[in-house]
Amino acid sequence: MKSAPLVPLIQADDPETAVATAQALVAGGLTVLEVVLRTDSALACVNEIATQVPDAIVGAGTVLSAEHARDSLDSGAQFIVSPGLYQPVVEAAQQSGVPIFPGVATASEVQTAWNLGLRTLKFFPAGQAGGVPMLKALASVFRDIQFMPTGGVSADNLADYLALHAVIACGGSWLTPAAAIADGDFDTVTRLAEEACEIARQIRG
Repeated sequence: MKSAPLVPLIQADDPETAVATAQALVAGGLTVLEVVLRTDSALACVNEIATQVPDAIVGAGTVLSAEHARDSLDSGAQFIVSPGLYQPVVEAAQQSGVPIFPGVATASEVQTAWNLGLRTLKFFPAGQAGGVPMLKALASVFRDIQFMPTGGVSADNLADYLALHAVIACGGSWLTPAAAIADGDFDTVTRLAEEACEIARQIRG
């Protein structure tokens, strides 16, 4: 995340499309990828990317239960992301020794996560939860927490988020537009990844 602070979301109905999307993202400079568990084939997609795209670090997102977490890890996920903070998911990941990034949107949730030993959290949904001003407020209190804002992040506001010291990376689905992927236009995915990487370089060097 520190070398390429963008985590694109991959949602695919079949592993072949997921692999092609992952390859396009890696070609554009993004190697930390999140496959969201929103399709029946999501776990197979995780497994195929883990197997077929060795330059990628693939994680599972939208993990809602400890069972989801264990199934994701069995499929090859190297990190876990949740939309909310649910202790059994956190514990399942911690017991397996893999990073877990649960979603938080309030100071109370951040404090709970901090007391669970977590220091890197997903801020979700970023746009609706207050965006950059909210992150500045949280960072002023929780000085050792880093955030991955997701939800409402785009090329238009990416620089604003990455300029915050407390932001380790940004997650987003704008990097994997459904229409382009449905058309097999993976060059667009690579181009969007390259553009996002350039924004990150301008902000962070």
